[in-house]
Amino acid sequence: MKTISDFLQMKKNGEKIVMLTAYDYPSARLAEEAGIDVVLVGDSLGMVVLGYDSTVPVTMADMIHHSRAARRGAKGTFMLTDMPYLTYQISSAQAMENAARLVQEGGCEGVKIEGGEEIAPQVRALVNAGIPVCAHIGLTPQSATALSGYKVQGRTAEAATKLLHDAVALEEAGAFMIVLECIPAQVAELISKRLSIPTIGIGGGAACDGQVLVFHDTLGLFERFVPKFVKQFETLGVKAKDALSVYADEVRSGAFPDAAHSFSMNEEQLQKIYGDVQS
Repeated sequence: MKTISDFLQMKKNGEKIVMLTAYDYPSARLAEEAGIDVVLVGDSLGMVVLGYDSTVPVTMADMIHHSRAARRGAKGTFMLTDMPYLTYQISSAQAMENAARLVQEGGCEGVKIEGGEEIAPQVRALVNAGIPVCAHIGLTPQSATALSGYKVQGRTAEAATKLLHDAVALEEAGAFMIVLECIPAQVAELISKRLSIPTIGIGGGAACDGQVLVFHDTLGLFERFVPKFVKQFETLGVKAKDALSVYADEVRSGAFPDAAHSFSMNEEQLQKIYGDVQS
């Protein structure tokens, strides 16, 4: 399992960090076997697993449940868990209580929280308590409504400067890593060069120190919408539907199950049953 020190060294060496979301045992196991550096149990599970329209309805119970499952699938991979909406914003005490639950009950190595300079006190409190924090700025899905929807952030000089100030404040508060979502590549590059901690891009361009994508997006399993920054490396959703259609057809036609997928009984024992029935 890679450590925080390893991630810092990777940034210094120019080695890219690979992060991928995972929400259960099979997805986390596949991520680990593929050599992913960081598994993120993201609150995006609200949309791609639970079917919500946003991440807002996701609860602590949801995150703990899915973290436990992912931990069983990726026992040797550094794992982060998203803190859900309004589980850390109110106060540092609230943030510490909920983050401790995610670490103790969910089994993650650290937590990810959204927000800029305004949440620096919470970051500092968590880090002082020994809980590693990955920050997240730019497009922050939990506050997408306040940001006027899922739009690129930091396109003006003023907005970009604010992102840079946020990033510096979060690093100074003790964050060991920061996700940059949906911001211009030039701004992400500026932030990445300014910080000594790794930046992880998702719609932030190639200059970030690493990248993260949603498991279901990467494999083409989520079709409600595909963000511009997503590259589908496979179309498993289409293949899965085709396979399930074949299954349904074979059941209806009687082609499945065939002898190769059925169990048989010893002929002598079978004859005894026939004899008992006839008598």
